[in-house]
Amino acid sequence: MKQSALIVLAPIVFLLLWSGGFTVAKIGISDADPLTLLALRYGCVVVLLTPLWLIFRPALPGNRSEWINLIVVGFLIQVVYFGAAWIAFSKGGSAGTVALITSLQPILVAVIMPMVSRERVSAKRWIGLLLGLLGAYLVLFGNANVQVMTLTIVLFSVAALLAFTMATVWEKVLGVSHHPLTANLVQYTVGMLGTLPLAIYFEPMTINVTGPFLFALAYLVLANSLLAISLLLMMIRNGEATRVSALFFMVPPCSALIAWLVLDEKMASLAWFGMAVAALGVWFATRR
Repeated sequence: MKQSALIVLAPIVFLLLWSGGFTVAKIGISDADPLTLLALRYGCVVVLLTPLWLIFRPALPGNRSEWINLIVVGFLIQVVYFGAAWIAFSKGGSAGTVALITSLQPILVAVIMPMVSRERVSAKRWIGLLLGLLGAYLVLFGNANVQVMTLTIVLFSVAALLAFTMATVWEKVLGVSHHPLTANLVQYTVGMLGTLPLAIYFEPMTINVTGPFLFALAYLVLANSLLAISLLLMMIRNGEATRVSALFFMVPPCSALIAWLVLDEKMASLAWFGMAVAALGVWFATRR
């Protein structure tokens, strides 16, 4: 597949894989503690990637600065973002609710990027971002009476939001291109080393091996951990961070739709309208 075609298809594939991950994560943590499942997920990824890295021997980061950049982004995404989001799930947060709060990332990125780089956010893109924000709000407001919402869920979801925003800005401003094998192996090793001690200390590390659990683990390892993250980093490096981040306004409605189909999480009629508004906002913010 030509690179141009890959860049065109990458947002669609990423959106489906990333949105499905919220529902699949909820399936997984019904049979395992959240940090324990994360540590297991990262361990499986490292086991899969290590022999491939030894066979192909792609280049390692060239200096200490590149090592630090990879480690920081890996820690923010794999440990803080996923750790906080999955704990929110374990406290009763719905896939749509957690996805909604973390989808506010584009607004934060749009505010921060002009301060730290030459990237400018046009008026048309601001309209798209605000429409996306409105659509996300309508999804949350519409579902307020049919989904669980507590302060704990909100706080952990906001922590995930801030971590992912920081990772996006850091990657765009300071990140450099690395071979996917190298970048993933380093960052998932950081994820495993960061979550395993927390799981040991805070959780009983319960795991019930069931069919749904094995499916969830396989999806999280192959689709989310390997393919989706690689697509995300590629899109950030090949386009403006603001436009790439605008895709996340489509994550709440897509996640809510998948959760409704798979987990029977209820969706209010106003929330469906919010999906359409968010989709319109993404179109405004991402089109060239």
